[in-house]
Amino acid sequence: MIKPMMTNAEAATQVERHDCPKCTAPAGSPCRTTAGKVAANYHTGRFTLVPALKAELTVKTPADRNPGKPWKAGAAPVVAVADAAPGAPIRIGYARCSTARQELQSQLDALSRANCKRVFSEKISTRIKVRPEFEAALTLAREIKTAAPDQAVILTVHEMKRLARSAAELMALSAALQADGIQLEILSGPLQGIHDPNGAGAIVFAVLAVSAEVEREGIREKTMEGLDTAASNGRHGGRPTVITEDKLAIARARQAKGESVTAIAKALGISRATLYRALSAE
Repeated sequence: MIKPMMTNAEAATQVERHDCPKCTAPAGSPCRTTAGKVAANYHTGRFTLVPALKAELTVKTPADRNPGKPWKAGAAPVVAVADAAPGAPIRIGYARCSTARQELQSQLDALSRANCKRVFSEKISTRIKVRPEFEAALTLAREIKTAAPDQAVILTVHEMKRLARSAAELMALSAALQADGIQLEILSGPLQGIHDPNGAGAIVFAVLAVSAEVEREGIREKTMEGLDTAASNGRHGGRPTVITEDKLAIARARQAKGESVTAIAKALGISRATLYRALSAE
């Protein structure tokens, strides 16, 4: 929503002093859709060029530009406006949890307190590689950075584990943020703070990747040691045996008397398939 100090018409006039980096609408014209019609809202990358509008989520196209109607170029502004000076950092938040039973609200509250102007969130398993809301957050950050290269854009998360599940994913993200000039902010944990991938933050990403891999390998090693110890003590993993030695002895005795496998399985409370497998294994 546009702040009271600037009407929608005034905001539109300021926005249209710039070319749109997304739809290539020239200065003096409203944004356009791929279908060649006037867009209902100005594209984000365009209105972020106006300092007073950088914190806005949307800027609507005034009725006199005929939104939804066929697009026509307007008159170019008489006076060119100098490049907008960069303002306060623009924070884009991302929140994620793995299952429907987990809650997102604590992350959303933390991102709100961090002054994130736009927050993307999703409940999605870490096993799924494609995360639509995460990609949308990165896309918006790139659009803003493309439109205003000198503007600080920060991707903000509550914890590092919300970003990636492996060292490879973390390094890939680091490379992407570095290429796009986007900073990363972590709100909690040992690496709390803002990290610039083009500065000292690049080292932080590398250390994070190695630490994540070492921690994962440590967990795996401890798991294997636990299984080996249990096996040496006669305890083995997996599901408990359905048919015991006593049940198997009874089944063989009853089968020797001519009783059917179906009747024996029913009497022992097991399935026919289980009993057939046990008898055939002898």
